[in-house]
Amino acid sequence: MRAKSCALVAGVASCVVVVTSVCAMGAPVTFDASAGERAAAVTFDTIGDQLLVTLTNTSTSDVLVPADVLSAVFFEANTVDPLMLTPVSAVLGPASSVLFGVSEPGGSVGGEWAYADGLSGDGWAFDYGIGAGGFGLFGPADRFGEVNLAGPRSVAGIDYGLVSLGDDATTGNTPVTGKNALIQNEVIFTLSGLPDGFDPLLQISGVRWQYGTSLDEAHLPEPASVALMLCGAVALLRRRR
Repeated sequence: MRAKSCALVAGVASCVVVVTSVCAMGAPVTFDASAGERAAAVTFDTIGDQLLVTLTNTSTSDVLVPADVLSAVFFEANTVDPLMLTPVSAVLGPASSVLFGVSEPGGSVGGEWAYADGLSGDGWAFDYGIGAGGFGLFGPADRFGEVNLAGPRSVAGIDYGLVSLGDDATTGNTPVTGKNALIQNEVIFTLSGLPDGFDPLLQISGVRWQYGTSLDEAHLPEPASVALMLCGAVALLRRRR
């Protein structure tokens, strides 16, 4: 199912297509959005008390500047009590690789990504975030791992951010052609500490994909109300049938 929402992306009015891939209780839920040459997806799934978050740069376009690099995802959860999650691991997804850098054995890049919560306030709507950049929100103590693979010890800039499968690593400006290690395609994050009965479909209530190195740069918004209303409509139709 698809719905279209229009929003400002980097100062330009753009239409964002929102997709919920599965509308069933307890099933994984995927949010997908695109605007211009930027496109991203994030899937939330659960295994026991763990939340699995798969973040993907789904664009097929060449990455030419840092503002084309997907460097964070923020989300909101509709729960009675705030989630108390602990970062466990961050590993390369299938068919993903590191450009201009390395990963740990098993594809771990945990030292280059961080998780933080309690982020909402001062006009910011999202409590939870995962980022390769600092954004004034993530620090060295928030990382998924201890091994610093490149650059500063703390997460910063676009280092280990996500470029598209369509990226030509030889084109673009210096930050995207060798100055920074980058990940092509996706990363899978694992966090522990979910409460019993947590349902991503019903309780992930908003998503924002962030590009570049600043919250003022390009981002793709995901209106949670659209996604949840779509699934609610399907549930209603099923009951009527």
